[in-house]
Amino acid sequence: MRDNIDVTTAWVEVLSGLGEKGPACIRLWTGRALWVLDVGVGPEATSPFKRHWLDGADRVFVSHDHIDHIGGVAHAVSAGLPIHCTAQTARELPPGAKVEYLSETGQSVIDGVTVTTGRNGHALGGVWFHFDLGDGLFFSGDWSEESDWFAFDAPPPARTALIDASYHLDDVPQTQRRAGLDRMLAQNEGRQILFPVPPSGRAGELALHLLRHGEVSLDDTCQLAISRALQSGTLNSSASQLAPLLGRSFDPSARFLVCDTPNADAGMAWQMVQTWRDAGRLGQDAMVVFTGHMTAHARVIAAQGGEFLRWNVHPPLSDQIHMIRSLGAHLYAPLFCANPEDYLLESRIEAGLLFHERCVL
Repeated sequence: MRDNIDVTTAWVEVLSGLGEKGPACIRLWTGRALWVLDVGVGPEATSPFKRHWLDGADRVFVSHDHIDHIGGVAHAVSAGLPIHCTAQTARELPPGAKVEYLSETGQSVIDGVTVTTGRNGHALGGVWFHFDLGDGLFFSGDWSEESDWFAFDAPPPARTALIDASYHLDDVPQTQRRAGLDRMLAQNEGRQILFPVPPSGRAGELALHLLRHGEVSLDDTCQLAISRALQSGTLNSSASQLAPLLGRSFDPSARFLVCDTPNADAGMAWQMVQTWRDAGRLGQDAMVVFTGHMTAHARVIAAQGGEFLRWNVHPPLSDQIHMIRSLGAHLYAPLFCANPEDYLLESRIEAGLLFHERCVL
């Protein structure tokens, strides 16, 4: 801790995820204990979780089960740290984890601090965090308010906000994203299309949309995640339309294939890419459409036989601005994007911009 900060004063510091689409990891001093918020890896292979990020930590909080937020959690388990997350997120923890369950929507008092959680509209069991420290700290993890699949809960006011800005200054709404996808499908009527996805993320919502255009087949991992999602009772009512797809064997000949993993670097998505490449089909009558952040591996596949069409699972700029205003935030950090200094040019944001400095709450 810095000498000019009283040890009883709460502060927050972004260890990773500010200035890059890198692992999420934030350190929070409550005034008497050190907490770590998210323990991510990647998404690039060159962005590991650094073990020293847990030095001195008393607890770990995980917002959702995507690798760039949970991928380093084994280090927290081996350190014997309590891990606070929802029951759904806890399914992805390694054996031996000391789990302290959080509700998807509600409040918990942890070591004297009121922690409020709400559904983040991004992943099954995914939540944002609000910590009642100082004048309030909000950490969104990843979030979206545009999903037809996941629910989103509005957070309470907070003076300091660490928000998902994965799309940087991009301000294209999901309505336009859907229309763009529909045009692409019409232009590729005779081609088989693979959509690599995170199973607990956009898999269900994307499959629901594709059903309007043709036969959809889900791999086993996506089926399991979607089945759990339907059983959770927290989804949009239209989600039940996917029920008939569950329990069916994966059909590699279906028009649309929705498969794990999101960058086609493992799982059924990678198997299908290999199969199509070996058969000379990739880039011919078969193509891969990436809808989220693309790693170097994904970019190579796209160059050989695919393309990128964003499907919003993070907030466009207008939603980022609205979140800052609705929180009443005086300070904010735009996480998970390059060049956060670009936000200094956005006149609609009146809050002060945080960089890597430790911020007193």
